[in-house]
Amino acid sequence: MPVTRKSLWSSLFGKMDVRAYTMVGALVLIWVLFGFLNPTFLTSRNLSNLFTQMSVTSILAIGMVLVIVAGHIDLSVGSIVGLTGGIAAILSNWLELPAIVVILGTLAAGAVLGLIQGWLVAYKMIPAFIVTLGGMMVFRGVLMGVTESKTIPVSDSVLALLGNAYFAQGFGIIIGLLAVGMLLWTAYNKRRSRQKYGFEIAPLGVDVMKVSALALIVVSFVAVMNNYKGIPFPIIFVIVLAIIFYILSTKTTFGRHIYAIGGNIEAARLSGINIKKKTMLIFVLSGLLASIASIVLTSRLASATITAGNMAEMDAIAACVIGGTSLMGGAGTVIGALIGALVMTSLDNGMSLMGLESFWQYVVKGSILVIAVWLDISNRSKGVK
Repeated sequence: MPVTRKSLWSSLFGKMDVRAYTMVGALVLIWVLFGFLNPTFLTSRNLSNLFTQMSVTSILAIGMVLVIVAGHIDLSVGSIVGLTGGIAAILSNWLELPAIVVILGTLAAGAVLGLIQGWLVAYKMIPAFIVTLGGMMVFRGVLMGVTESKTIPVSDSVLALLGNAYFAQGFGIIIGLLAVGMLLWTAYNKRRSRQKYGFEIAPLGVDVMKVSALALIVVSFVAVMNNYKGIPFPIIFVIVLAIIFYILSTKTTFGRHIYAIGGNIEAARLSGINIKKKTMLIFVLSGLLASIASIVLTSRLASATITAGNMAEMDAIAACVIGGTSLMGGAGTVIGALIGALVMTSLDNGMSLMGLESFWQYVVKGSILVIAVWLDISNRSKGVK
């Protein structure tokens, strides 16, 4: 079957939102710019810190993608990070419970908070904006009350490792080899499957280019991380969760139902999809991921504070939108959200290194968010025409 220019483009770039690829180019430009203005930016030490810093936003964005794709919003994740972080510190410091109990208790608390909000949205038909806006204030207030507005230190050595440890260089090399091997196997398996069922197959050179480019990124990442202390532990959280939720959103019935609900809720209802149950579940997952982010953040800071997670929901939403997730629902990817999170963190990190006052970070990130939404609306308007 002949390969047209359109099919070649589709083979080269896949189904991922074109804007996500555009953001990859923008990310490269941001790194080049900050590297030129401050050579410290591109050092292994700073890039390691940058990836560690993006872990919290990335974890929240992974959960936020499903919420936004389903046509909702979750403004409470930042406060859930703060409250569950406070719960972790209380369980560890005040009650002196083992690390495993602290972790399980924190995860359970996040899931329960998400369950309550999801139930109100799905079964009581209260708009998600209102429910989560209220949750944002309630959870922050509860945090201030239970901690008496005090900073609670966390000294458990196991918990400290979760946000501050680095994997040995040998582990990074093994991870890199496994990732490259998986890329090769996935590309081979995809070609064989398409050939078996008679679908169009991209030229071998195109697949080689794609795999080579991705392999180069993996190898470069491992090399840069190993040049400092090794791969930061929080990044492993991000990678594992990204893989799980990528599979969940693209390879499962649950994921297809979420996209169907966000794309056309009436059609989804007529198709027999249990919309209420699926809606409640996405908020449970969002709360669970927020509690994971809180463990990472609390470990990194070695304490829980009443300001922990403040404005984190805005960064997560911005990361999703910048990465191609539509606020109108029905479109968005986990990979795109991670790219958006890296863009947001790179801007924060770069402007901090340049010594710019903090208000510039809000101005720049807010402007980028508005532009990203404007592009989404413009693209959808062209599609309607």
